Parts: sequence; structure tokens; C-alpha cells
Amino acid sequence: MNKYLIFRTDRIGDFLVSAILIKSIKRNDKKSYITVISSEKNYDYIKTFKFVDEVILLKNTFLQKVKLILKLKQFYYKCIVLHDNKNRSNLISFFLKAKKKIKISKFSFFPQIDIIKKILNILNFNFNRYDLDILSDRKTNIFKNKYIVLHLDEKWFHQTYIENYTNIEPSKKDLLLFLKSLSSLSKKTIFVTTGITTPKLLNKVFKYKNYPNVFFYENLDIISLEKLILNADLLISCHGSVSHIASAFKKRQIDIIDSSYNYFLWTKHFRNYCYLYRENFKKLSKKILLEIK
Repeated sequence: MNKYLIFRTDRIGDFLVSAILIKSIKRNDKKSYITVISSEKNYDYIKTFKFVDEVILLKNTFLQKVKLILKLKQFYYKCIVLHDNKNRSNLISFFLKAKKKIKISKFSFFPQIDIIKKILNILNFNFNRYDLDILSDRKTNIFKNKYIVLHLDEKWFHQTYIENYTNIEPSKKDLLLFLKSLSSLSKKTIFVTTGITTPKLLNKVFKYKNYPNVFFYENLDIISLEKLILNADLLISCHGSVSHIASAFKKRQIDIIDSSYNYFLWTKHFRNYCYLYRENFKKLSKKILLEIK
């Protein structure tokens, strides 16, 4: 058995990048046993992946770090990959035994998919485009009709996201008009989903008016979002974990991104991908509708 240890103590979207690496290692090394060190944010989700053999939760306290070091120190790893590039992961790894330890900091200016290929090259492994199909074992659910998922999480609302990013927050009137136009133009059902916290505007909108073909789902867990995206014709969202899910399913998506950041570092490997830059919602919504035509 060849033991691999991968640190991914951040978010779900970040892990979905690491999942490509893990699947590739599994394909190249049939004797591999892969342990992922996770955060509280991604622990439960990582456990749903069959090609991950073990998931260990890292609680970010001094005592928990010491306990984890003592637990892991008894093993010898073929490779430790510090894929999250966190100081806490570097510290823990320092005390562990491994044939190779790979830190991401020296690759940080490369796109994520190129970093994965470089790691595989160090391990004398090859990359296959099917390694991108990290969700291939997920089962189709019961929805018969195709639909659009509009994921309105905190990134659409200015005071709940990065304030120096362009404000795309819609008014109630503009959002209602957009939903009506999206449903009419696409002739499809629209599922509107939220992040963990439902923005006040959405509660107002759906109490005010619920169009026949527009349905509101708030606070769905990531597995439920996965199932929706699996059978969707299109995902419209601001870049996040759902963007990585859509790409893994090869689903068409319109990704709303800010021009101040180089998202290509994270999206170079995306399939069926289209992006629009953040701008005033009236202008942005018109461009989204043009992409639908």
C-alpha cells in the first residue's frame, strides 16, 4: 500500500480542484491509499467521494494540531501534498515522514490545473482528461424536465461580499423583471437557490411574487445543489463551488466574475464555460439574457 496525504483545510470549491489530483493518483497508482486532511467547511462533503480512502478533520487549535501530528507521525507516506498552502498544514507536515513533500507556494502563479499536472509529473504520473470527471459516480435524480439553476448567494449582494468588487446587487423590481424575462426567453423552469444565508431581498421578492415557472430553494446543502446542477441545462452563478460542480458535470454555465481578479487560474480546465464581468445589474442581466438566446 502506498500512502498519500493531501492537505485541503479550506473550502469545498478548493477541494474540488484537489479531487482532480486525487482521482488521477488513484488511476496511476492502484495501490494508493489517500488520506485528506480537511476543514470543518468541507469535511462532510469530502466523505462522499469514493476515491478518498480516509478523511481527517483538522480543528484549528494548538491541542488538536498536536494530536493530529502524533496520529500521523506513525505512518510513512509516499507523498504529502500541501495543496491548501496553509501555514498550519506546513507546520503539521514538518513533523511527518514522507518520501516526497510537495508545497504549492512555488507553483502559486500557475493555473490550478497546471499545478496538478506539475505534481503528477513529480510523482512520475500522467494526466488524463477523464480525471476531470470527479463526479461521474453521482446518480441522476428524478427530474424529467430540464431547467436553469440561478444561484443567488452572497456574492450577488454588495455588503455581504468583497466590497471593492463591482456592485451587481439588483433591486427588487429589476430582479423580478429578470426572472420573468429569463423564464419567458428560455421557456424553462427556473430554480433559484441561495447560499447558507438567504439575502433579505430574496425573501421580499418571493413573498411579493412567485412566477409559475420560478421556484425558490433556500439554504440547500451542497449535495442537494449537486443534484440540481446534475440535471440542469444551465447554471448561472458568481464563481464558487457550484462553478466547479457544473464543470465536473460538463454542464453549461454562465459565471459572473470580477475583472480585478484572474479567475483563469481556477477555470482553465472548466468545460462548457462562459463568463461575464460584474457590472450594474441592469446591464449584466441583459447580457445574461443575450447568452440564453
